[in-house]
Amino acid sequence: MPGKITALRLQRRARDRVSVSLDGQYAFSLQTALAAGLHKGQELSDEEIDQLLERDTAERAYQRALYYLSFRPRSVWEVRRHLGKRGVAGASIDLALARLRRAGLVDDDRFAQFWVENRESFRPRGRRALRAELWQKGIATEIIDSVVDSVDEEASAMKAARHRAHRLGRLDQGTFRRRLEGFLRRRGFSGEVSRSVTSRVWNEFAGQQETNLEQRAWPDNR
Repeated sequence: MPGKITALRLQRRARDRVSVSLDGQYAFSLQTALAAGLHKGQELSDEEIDQLLERDTAERAYQRALYYLSFRPRSVWEVRRHLGKRGVAGASIDLALARLRRAGLVDDDRFAQFWVENRESFRPRGRRALRAELWQKGIATEIIDSVVDSVDEEASAMKAARHRAHRLGRLDQGTFRRRLEGFLRRRGFSGEVSRSVTSRVWNEFAGQQETNLEQRAWPDNR
């Protein structure tokens, strides 16, 4: 559909897009940045139109990816899946990912490190669970190994267990230990670490209970 540009109009409902008319009829729309290089009276060949539309599709894919990344870091696989679900063609996805990599906006090594550090800070997990989560995000095995192997699993388990113990305060020792150990196992900690940490946390908790009872029995009357 070659022709001469007869109108360039900013769209009302999409202010970042321009409608292009050829020979008096609407032909297609483009991102404003792409349309800025066009002018009325310009002749466009089929090849030039195809190139403009390809660039427009790639730019839209890139902008969608940027919006997706604005909420939190993403793995390459997550970005590819997100764009694919929205009907973006594979070639445009590849172009968008190449731009994102050059800009340092997607990097699976940094993403894996972010994921583990975030878990450590807010919802500690065992190595097994971390490996499974990163694998589900499409992270390569060698990257997973380099990040997860450095996790201090016992320290992570202690952090998770101490936080959870506050919910188990009124339980007897047997129930307390059973539920806390089960909680740690569900978080991906090994059986050995779960048992060891549960014992340590119970001893801490029991000791704190004894201290509280003594304080109630012998209040400070000074």
